[in-house]
Amino acid sequence: MKRENVLVVDAGVNFMLGILLLLLVPLPKLSSILGVPMVEVPFYASILGGVLVGIGIALLVEVRRRGGNKAVGLGKGGAVAINLCGGLVLMGWLIFGRLGLPIRGTVFLWALVVLLVGLSGLELLMILVGENEK
Repeated sequence: MKRENVLVVDAGVNFMLGILLLLLVPLPKLSSILGVPMVEVPFYASILGGVLVGIGIALLVEVRRRGGNKAVGLGKGGAVAINLCGGLVLMGWLIFGRLGLPIRGTVFLWALVVLLVGLSGLELLMILVGENEK
């Protein structure tokens, strides 16, 4: 099996798991349909879902890279996908989730959003500037 095929299958698995975890927010009964333990508050499950979707995107970015069979990381494009997806899901929770957090928890989580989305923006800028220099 070719490297690209394995990565595409891996991306599909990550997408599927990520979407299922994200669907626990609007469809909490999905747990019982799937026969898995119920999640009272899907906060952490949805954050993980966002990260898994980001990993799926990162794997597809890696498929498009022309690096042969050498073992390499996902690189800046993968980091952008993972950080941005996780940060945006967390932002969605902070805006729409009615989490009832103490101020320190809200400040901490918003700081994570700023860090994750900011890092993604910086890495994306590095990618774009790097492509323009070639």
